[in-house]
Amino acid sequence: MRWGVESHAAWAPGIDTAAQWQQWAKSPEPLAAEGIPDARFLPAMLRRRCTPLSKILLKVAFTCCEEAEERARVRTVFASRHGSINESIALLECVSRGERISPAIFSHTVHNAQAGLFSIAAGNREASSSLAAGPESFACGLIEALGHLEREPGRPVLLVTGDVPLAPTFAALIDEPACSYGVGLLLRAEGGAPCRVEIVPGDALPTAPPWPAAAEFLRFWLSGEPSLLLPGLRHAWRFTRG
Repeated sequence: MRWGVESHAAWAPGIDTAAQWQQWAKSPEPLAAEGIPDARFLPAMLRRRCTPLSKILLKVAFTCCEEAEERARVRTVFASRHGSINESIALLECVSRGERISPAIFSHTVHNAQAGLFSIAAGNREASSSLAAGPESFACGLIEALGHLEREPGRPVLLVTGDVPLAPTFAALIDEPACSYGVGLLLRAEGGAPCRVEIVPGDALPTAPPWPAAAEFLRFWLSGEPSLLLPGLRHAWRFTRG
C-alpha cells in the first residue's frame, strides 16, 4: 500500500527542534548517549513515574501530534528494542541482594508502559500496539502501523520508536549504537509525500549506519532522497518515494 508521513518529530540529546534535525540530516553524526528531555508537558504526578525512555517517547509523541483532539483519537504503535529493561535489571539486582523492590518501578517495566502512559496523558482509548523485534524494531513497528492503516485507511496511525543505552550488565552483548533517541511519525494512507516499503533479498546487505534505523529513516525523509535501503537480519528493507 502507499502511505505517507504527515508529520514527524524526533529527540536526541542536543537535537530537539525541527531545524536542528534538518541540519543533522544534512550532516549526520552519531547521537549522544546521555540526556533526558524536558517533560513539563506531562502532569507532575505522571512525570515522576516516567522512566527516561518514557519521557523520550512521550516527548516525540506529543510533539508529533500537537493538537489535543488529534492525540486523543490517533491509533498508536510503540516500538522499542529494549523498552525499560534497565529498570528491570535494577530490580533483579535488588532481588539478588535480598532487598525489597519498588512496585511503582516494577509497574513501568512492562513493554507497553509507554503506550499506557500515552493513553492516560492524552485521554486516548484507541487501538495500540507495543512491540520489540531486535535490530528490526523500527521496520517491524512500521509494518504494524501500516497494518492499522490497511484495516482503516481513513484514520492516521502514530508510530513512536526509541531506546536508551543498555545497562552495562548486557551492553557488551549487543552490537548497536549506544544512544538515547526517539522518533515519531504520523502516518496516513495516501497522505503526504507517498512512500512504499518492501523486503528485498539479503545477498548483499548494506552496512548499518552508526545511528539507529529510525534516525536513518528520518534522515532519508528529510533529505528528499528517492530511496533508502536499511539492513535487516536476513534481508533488507527498501523505502521508495512515489
